Amino acid sequence: MTQTTTITLPDLGTFEGFNFRDQSAIERVLTAEDVVNWDHDGDGEAEFWPSGEDPLVKGIFSGNVTASDLTALAELLTNLDGDRTEDLLRIQFAIRVQGYDFSRLTVQDLDDRPPMFFYGDTMIDARKEAAFELFETFWPDLFKAWNEDSAGILDFDWYSFVDSPLWTVHEVKLANKAVLMVAAN
Repeated sequence: MTQTTTITLPDLGTFEGFNFRDQSAIERVLTAEDVVNWDHDGDGEAEFWPSGEDPLVKGIFSGNVTASDLTALAELLTNLDGDRTEDLLRIQFAIRVQGYDFSRLTVQDLDDRPPMFFYGDTMIDARKEAAFELFETFWPDLFKAWNEDSAGILDFDWYSFVDSPLWTVHEVKLANKAVLMVAAN
């Protein structure tokens, strides 16, 4: 018999599921708590996945989501205790781009090589913001010379700069903004 545990989870959007005993989709919308507390013996063996309502959670879990996945995500978010959006983006970056295994992901892993975040109304805006800020941060003398070059002799190709081998980048389009995550290689 499967023991259910009552746990309070942060809002992680909704989930869809398939019940193998009934051989059909679970017809109701499920919360993360519903997934964690699903009784596989009593309610039927089932699998779950993000409905897509929360694109950040869907970006972390591309397929089947287990109760332990959601509990681990809740624990990571509690331990990060920062901006929810950026924390979920950091987790997505670690898994999708840096290749971390979610089941082994720790706060220390996320802190070891965190991405920098750049925002814009469009991805072009976010990329431009990133290029100029990274250029100024990592090469301040060269940036100053370029910025003071009134003759236009020094050229800075900001668009190609972000795509150079210097950086690992990941683009995410949210409902109202574009986010570019960049980590130095």
